[in-house]
Amino acid sequence: MTQGWSSPNDADVVRHARVLPLEIVQAKGSGHAGTAASLAPALYLLFQEFLRHDPADPTWPGRDRFVLSCGHTSLSLYLQLYLSGYGLELDDLKQARKIDSRTPGHPERGHTAGVETTTGPLGQGVANAVGLAMEAQRMRRLLDTDLYSPRVWCVASDGDMEEGITHEASSLAGTLKLPGLIVVWDDNRISIEGDTAIAFAEDTARRYEAYGWKVLEIFDAEDPAEIRRIYAEACDIDDAPVFIRLHSRLGHPMPTVGGTAKAHAGGPGVDEIAATKTVLGLDPQSSFDMPEPLLQHARQVADRGRRAHAEWTQHQADWAATHPEQAAELDRMMRRDVSPALAALADVRAAAEPLATRVASGRVLNAVAPFLPELWGGSCDLAESNGTLIEGAASFLPTEGTMGQWTGGPGGQVVHFGIREHAMGAILNGMALAGISRPFGATYLVFSDYQRPAVRLAALMKLPVTFIWSHDSIMVGEDGPTHQPIEQLWSYRTMPGLAVVRPADTVETADAWRRILTRAEDGPTALALSRQKVPIVAAATSYDNGASRGAYTVWGGSDAEALIIATGSEVSLAIEAAEQLRAEGIAAKVVSAPCLEWFEAEDKDYQDQVLPPQIRARVSVEAGTDTGWYRWIGSTGRTVGINTYGASGAGEILMQRLGVTVADIMTAVRESIAQSKALATA
Repeated sequence: MTQGWSSPNDADVVRHARVLPLEIVQAKGSGHAGTAASLAPALYLLFQEFLRHDPADPTWPGRDRFVLSCGHTSLSLYLQLYLSGYGLELDDLKQARKIDSRTPGHPERGHTAGVETTTGPLGQGVANAVGLAMEAQRMRRLLDTDLYSPRVWCVASDGDMEEGITHEASSLAGTLKLPGLIVVWDDNRISIEGDTAIAFAEDTARRYEAYGWKVLEIFDAEDPAEIRRIYAEACDIDDAPVFIRLHSRLGHPMPTVGGTAKAHAGGPGVDEIAATKTVLGLDPQSSFDMPEPLLQHARQVADRGRRAHAEWTQHQADWAATHPEQAAELDRMMRRDVSPALAALADVRAAAEPLATRVASGRVLNAVAPFLPELWGGSCDLAESNGTLIEGAASFLPTEGTMGQWTGGPGGQVVHFGIREHAMGAILNGMALAGISRPFGATYLVFSDYQRPAVRLAALMKLPVTFIWSHDSIMVGEDGPTHQPIEQLWSYRTMPGLAVVRPADTVETADAWRRILTRAEDGPTALALSRQKVPIVAAATSYDNGASRGAYTVWGGSDAEALIIATGSEVSLAIEAAEQLRAEGIAAKVVSAPCLEWFEAEDKDYQDQVLPPQIRARVSVEAGTDTGWYRWIGSTGRTVGINTYGASGAGEILMQRLGVTVADIMTAVRESIAQSKALATA
């Protein structure tokens, strides 16, 4: 059992360690122990000998990144964090999956030291790893150093390989020839429903070869010498991502349950655990046993980490001395200081003109991008359409040169994601994880549904990702109902931690971008942008009293007897309706509400100033479903919206047919006033 290990103690550590997950899950009655047991040798060797990390400083910028894409086997990671000395102790492992424990059911970024990204939905971690590798490649060129360009290791399961997002992300990674990315596929051929052959029969290794990856194979997951040799070979490859097929037996060395679907989840049974201990040469009567000398031996990996960290620190000081401009730029980026771009942003605001907000957003990006190299990203093959093409900026390409019409290299600022919405979302999350980049990615609003799981994880992790979603309403027109979003705005507003911004004009668009850039701690933002030109409505506002506060009074005053709350391209319609109502003797105040999440974060005094509680006659106006507006308009309010699908035809005609016009707004205001008066006198 000691053959191939650097020390007999390593073999003994692994023998004891791979039983712990079985006992933990058995005691709890739930969880996933099988993979943690069978991957114990491969992961222990990775953390002990190959992964550059410092358990004493889990956030060390020079560390490699480890992503456990198959997050259900969180015990696989927690076990290595425990053995390496990240602060987890045996009691923490025993508390796995309990509320408020440091070992939740799936790894959570920011919750457990050593966890780089939140995983669980299969495939997301692989795409995160691609984003991390892309960010590492770009920082290498941007800073002229490898100090901030880690190697990215990712462990993935059969389930990860089946998910479509993994295909998308891996295809892009191969196209980009990403160096420093190593994905280890745990090929154990078992899923919850049994043998994976019932649903998963392709030659996965050859598929990755077709993507452009270098493919290696470990035939025996129990042979540390073979594992070490393949890991070393993978580390020497610098012209492509590496895919390692690791043949394993799920739950090994369980003699009966191992290699079956029962090894995937749930307790294996006390008899099976005792039999496993016997196979390993351990005392069947001893429970949760990790001898202290063995634990201290494993934790000597911290010495390797301290040495690597010290060497890195010296190299970083030498680099900073010889590269003062890059060092200063890195410092600015890590402090989230965007002040160099604010003057350019102010110029866009001052020169505001009637534009589609997708075009206005493009002007902002083009104005600030030269000052903010950390702001980078692209589109799902729609850059010119949704305003994300940065003129004159280099493309992110595998090598210096030209591909098609695009010129650039590994340091490029413009990413061509291809038509891969889901992967783009998760890759953006990976790009943001290092804490330097401010990534953005764009598609049409209706196709944001393809990337929803990745958006949700960005919100869960509070990552500073900007999702740009253009063509935000039925004003898309002739493309018809397949391309006309209806329910998307409110479906995303229900997502905790995501700010959904639908600006009304160029001014609001500029202010939204300023808040996004200056408030990284707010987490992800979704910009919903119009296809059609819209008039300027917010020219009289300042940054501090306009869109940056989420909602504000854009027209009308203190004599209002009704409120019209509108977003995006419908704000101008609301103002026109209020003007005509004024001619009838009805005073209506128009509130532009580009971001209800930002408005909700304001104090109650400001909220009451914008939406006076005593005014019960309220109308919401938005070219989408009215699902959530009742919270803001109350029982006497009316909605002007769209609760059915559109059709192929001119947008203006569709707005008339579906009831989003000035006349419809005026009617709704009159009805709301009448009902509020009736209730007041009842």
